[in-house]
Amino acid sequence: MLCRQSRRIGRFGYRTALPRDADTEKITADLAHGILTVRVPKVSQATPRRIEISD
Repeated sequence: MLCRQSRRIGRFGYRTALPRDADTEKITADLAHGILTVRVPKVSQATPRRIEISD
């Protein structure tokens, strides 16, 4: 888990790059007691499967 700490007063911006395996559709962010928590889940890997071919 990556944790960053900073204290700023007023408006500010913060940018970071996301890894290629980030699931951007499932990112969540919560603000509680002045702490912003952002969760970026990874995309689940495709699992191999067998497909039966009928004649």
